[in-house]
Amino acid sequence: MNNVYNIMIVGVGGQGSLLASRILGSVYMSKGLDVKVSEVHGMSQRGGSVVTYVRAGDKVESPLVPAGEADLLISFEELEALRWVHYLKKGGTVAVNTQQIYPMPVITGAAKYPDGIIGRIMESGVKCIAIDAASIAAEAGNQKASNVALLGAASGITGVDQSVWEEAIRQTVPANFVDVNLKAFALGKAAADKI
Repeated sequence: MNNVYNIMIVGVGGQGSLLASRILGSVYMSKGLDVKVSEVHGMSQRGGSVVTYVRAGDKVESPLVPAGEADLLISFEELEALRWVHYLKKGGTVAVNTQQIYPMPVITGAAKYPDGIIGRIMESGVKCIAIDAASIAAEAGNQKASNVALLGAASGITGVDQSVWEEAIRQTVPANFVDVNLKAFALGKAAADKI
């Protein structure tokens, strides 16, 4: 597993994890790396938990990231970040959207949404970049671009130039949504830079 960068994207169905994983894959392929992207796992069409793995390196054997080996966790929702933070390796980073999407047990009153999730994540000893990606995306012109705003927030720790990310967005996002996604990416990066 030497020279392999491991990323997990977690969230709730319909938040754009597939697009985010395609952008990440494009970023690393443009750097000449071997890239493996997993399929989405979970009940994505029903608003359930989804997980996507992106692995990039000189030679990547498997698309799955073992627990305790992720360099970066990108979470589109707070509770999902808490659910998957144990996959981060020591010194890893979680980029999390502070949006809360209540799962069915919370909606029906059978469970309570946990308080203080961001604090609990920080207490686990990982670096945490928490931004309100939904508001940032709305400022960019489309709340659905929150996935790309969160990629912008996470981009600073990857060591990949912003121009490479922007080109990956241009190549991956449908043409009529490129500008709003580029703006969401830039605003997300700026928000993370202030943390």
